[in-house]
Amino acid sequence: MKIYNHFSEFKKLSNAVVTIGTFDGVHYGHQKIIKRLCELAKTTGGESVILTFFPHPRLIIDPENQDLKMINTINEKAKILADLGVDHLIITPFTRDFSNLSPAEYIRNILVDTIGVKHLIVGYDHRFGKDRKGGMKELEEFSELFDFKIEEIPEQDINDVAVSSTKIRRALLNGEVALAASYLGYHFSLCGQVVKGDKIGRTIGYPTANIFVEETYKLIPSDGIYAVTVQMADEVFKGMAYIGQRPTINGMTRNIEVNIFDFSKEIYGQDVKMNFLEFLRHDVKFTGLEALKEQLHKDKTATLDYFNKLP
Repeated sequence: MKIYNHFSEFKKLSNAVVTIGTFDGVHYGHQKIIKRLCELAKTTGGESVILTFFPHPRLIIDPENQDLKMINTINEKAKILADLGVDHLIITPFTRDFSNLSPAEYIRNILVDTIGVKHLIVGYDHRFGKDRKGGMKELEEFSELFDFKIEEIPEQDINDVAVSSTKIRRALLNGEVALAASYLGYHFSLCGQVVKGDKIGRTIGYPTANIFVEETYKLIPSDGIYAVTVQMADEVFKGMAYIGQRPTINGMTRNIEVNIFDFSKEIYGQDVKMNFLEFLRHDVKFTGLEALKEQLHKDKTATLDYFNKLP
C-alpha cells in the first residue's frame, strides 16, 4: 500500500475506487466497507483509495473539546488498512480551510480533479463538505455531472455487526478489552518505547518495563491489571500489564508497565507492542509492598490460568 501525507504527493488515477472516513479502529463495520472497496477495484480493473483525515475532524471543528481519544494511532491504522489489501491511503491534514470546502468544491477539487474517482463507496448517511451539508442527494447530482458511480453500503449491512467506534472507546475506557476485541476483530494494542522507571518492581520480584506512548491522542484503557502479549521485533511474550498511578507508593503520574514472563533482558529504548487480551482486576491501594507482592503473585497465577485456557 502506498501512503500519501498530502494531496500534492498523489498522482491522479485513471480509475480510482474511493471511500472516505476516519475509520478509527478499522472495526468490523469499517471492514465491510473496505472489503467491498477492494472487491470493486478488482472487478473493475481499478485501484482502491482510502481518503482519511488527521487529526480527527472533531478536534479541529470543536477545539474546546479535546477529550476525544483515538483507538488507533495513524501508523496503526495504516498497518491495518495495508493488511486488508488497500492500494492507496491518503492521509489528509484536516484544517479549518479544508473543513470550509463546500460540497461542490470537495467533490470537484478533491475527488474528481485530484484523485480521479470513477467509483465512490460510502456508508449510509455519509455527510461531507462545510457544516456537513453534503449528503446522498448531492452525491447523486455530482456523480452525473462528473461521471462517476456511487455505491452506498446500506444501514442494515453496517448495523448487522452492531459495532461503532464510540462503543469500542466506551468498552476500553471501562477496561472491557475482550469486548472491544470482539468488535474490532483484533486485540487493542498500545505501542511505545521502554523507558527507565524507579525499579520498585524488581525489589519485590516483579520487574516491569515502563512503556512511553508518544501519541497523546491515543486512548489508554481503564486503570487496572491485564493479561497481555508483548511483541518485540519478531518475538512474542506473555505477561501482565499495569495501568495506573501506583497508589500503594503514593504515585503522582499515570504509568503503563508490563511484567513480561520468563524474561530478563535489558530492553531500554526498544519499541514494544502490547496486545490487551483480558481485564483481570481494578487498581487498588495496598497496605504496603509486601501486600502488593502477594497480590501480584495472585495476578500472575490468574494471568497464566487465562493463557492456559486459550485454545
